[in-house]
Amino acid sequence: METLAYIASMLIGISLGLIGGGGSILTVPVLVYLFGISPLMSTSYSLFIVGSTSLVGAYANFQKGLVRTRTAILFGLSSISTVYLTRKFLLPLIPEHLFQIGGISVTVPLLTMVLFAILMIAASVGMIRSKEREPGCLECNLKGNVIKLLLSGIGIGFTTGLLGAGGGFLLIPTLVLVLGLPMREAVGTSLLIIALNSLIGFLGDLGRFSIDWVFLWQVTLIAMSGILIGDWISKRVKVAHLKKGFGWFVLAMGILIFSHEVFFGN
Repeated sequence: METLAYIASMLIGISLGLIGGGGSILTVPVLVYLFGISPLMSTSYSLFIVGSTSLVGAYANFQKGLVRTRTAILFGLSSISTVYLTRKFLLPLIPEHLFQIGGISVTVPLLTMVLFAILMIAASVGMIRSKEREPGCLECNLKGNVIKLLLSGIGIGFTTGLLGAGGGFLLIPTLVLVLGLPMREAVGTSLLIIALNSLIGFLGDLGRFSIDWVFLWQVTLIAMSGILIGDWISKRVKVAHLKKGFGWFVLAMGILIFSHEVFFGN
């Protein structure tokens, strides 16, 4: 099981390297079901793993001129602050036991995994249905889309803060559809935003948990090697096909996790 867990950790990085997102969708389930870490701790670990791995990918893309730094900073103004505030102040206020539905006691760990499963299903549909889009010159106007970017940043920041998901599967469509960025630039820019969101969110957790740094760095370094592999593959394979295949995999995992938590978890 441990070997499978480390292989899955590499897939986290490969996903980020290939499509600029999706890694965080795998991270929490891998930590919870394969490494046996609690859901809340897993969301914190996920922020560090995904953030550090994305930073490596962002640097590689920056060297190739595929990162829109101004866009990343503008987006980060709202998303980073939302992530930090959510992790630092909102999560500690949520009680362990939330409410009762019939014979099911809804706790924070249960709700976290159910919401994560729903997020996986929603993200998978977007990956499966996605089509390559060419940027339009009118959409490339950054100033004209400031409000949309700020609101998107708040939404993605809240998702990242609450569930430990980097939000790349939400970022890519935003960058392509709202700003009209070419896919490769959207991937590079997305990685920088994910890195900033996730690492700042992790800082908000410091002092809340007792962190196993040795384990955390082991998984992170494996994921980092995966993102380099993913970047290498992306130059040789049509990403659209891989994205759809990954989408079907995420859909199956989301349904499995939802069924496990709702029907067999209590």
